[in-house]
Amino acid sequence: MIPIARPLMGANELDAISRVLTSGQLAQGQQVATFEQRFAEVCQVKEAIALSSGTAALHLALLAHGIGPGDEVITTPFSFAATANTILLVGAKPVFVDIEPDTYNIDPALVEAAITPRTKAIMPVHLYGNPSDMDRLGQLAEAHHLILIEDACQAHAANIRGKPVGSFGTGCFSFYATKNITTGEGGMITTNDPEIAERVRLLRSHGQQHRYHHIANGYNLRMTDIQGALGVAQLEKLETWTEQRIANATRLTAGLQEWVKTPVTRPGYRHVYHQYTIWVDGDRDTWIRALAERGIGTAVHYPCPIHQQPFYQQQGFQMSLPIAEAAAQQILSLPVHPAISDEDVTTIIQEVSQYASESGRDRRRVDGPEPSARPA
Repeated sequence: MIPIARPLMGANELDAISRVLTSGQLAQGQQVATFEQRFAEVCQVKEAIALSSGTAALHLALLAHGIGPGDEVITTPFSFAATANTILLVGAKPVFVDIEPDTYNIDPALVEAAITPRTKAIMPVHLYGNPSDMDRLGQLAEAHHLILIEDACQAHAANIRGKPVGSFGTGCFSFYATKNITTGEGGMITTNDPEIAERVRLLRSHGQQHRYHHIANGYNLRMTDIQGALGVAQLEKLETWTEQRIANATRLTAGLQEWVKTPVTRPGYRHVYHQYTIWVDGDRDTWIRALAERGIGTAVHYPCPIHQQPFYQQQGFQMSLPIAEAAAQQILSLPVHPAISDEDVTTIIQEVSQYASESGRDRRRVDGPEPSARPA
């Protein structure tokens, strides 16, 4: 079976962990500081603050900007639930708008229509590693004096005309086990605002300005030095792995675009393919079973939009967001990670194409809207 994801660990990571274990400094220390510095350089920002998870990054980014009860944050319904959950955790209200039919990212035109006097922030998600339309979203944020918080948890090394995601506003990253680089669990906030950085540092460590001197209420959301050491080792490989993901995706698109709706990206936008997600014709579960029988691992990201999750239904989020709802029924992720071989890519193309052909399916029958951006 060609797996949908596989964390890559080698001698560098093992050596890094061993050095931390023998050092006696296991909690947040120099390895975390080094990881922060190098991640800030990658994102071309002044500050990077390491945290215990991507969820912690989203949560503290909202708190650091003073977002709370009575505020609204416009975001996408098509993401992992943490995107919206953290908005609720600070007492604010997530305002969901539908997604673009080609990139599956938040639709800026609908964002503009959703802005009210209570709107405090826009939180786009760079879904699957494909940057959101930050040109238009940035213009909206500036025109309406809104905070821009980027959920870049899937988008390490993605950029727009060379400007990295996480540098357009306050960036939030995840280093969960299946991400493009991993520390097992872990997160990072990126910013050019020293006041936001200082506030996040206080919040992540019990509100301590220095040891046993607390000037604010806070949490324990620190990263360990074991995680920091892993991050440093993984970051050295990020560009090589990213190029391999893009190369794998390019081959997949060339081989599959006749049969399924393949990923698209805007000119000048660097999609880093945390996931390679297609839109399939017909019953998706049938596709999943058929590809599993042919040795191809798949996954669904995501099978239920956030606004239709049981908890959100109970909270009164009754609305129709038809593109997100349709995508949740038809999208399917294929292996694209750098651990797959050239032969694996060939096999994926052959098996997906053959199944589509045998089933009488092709791109012309795909129910999803035609893309307006260029193919990846």
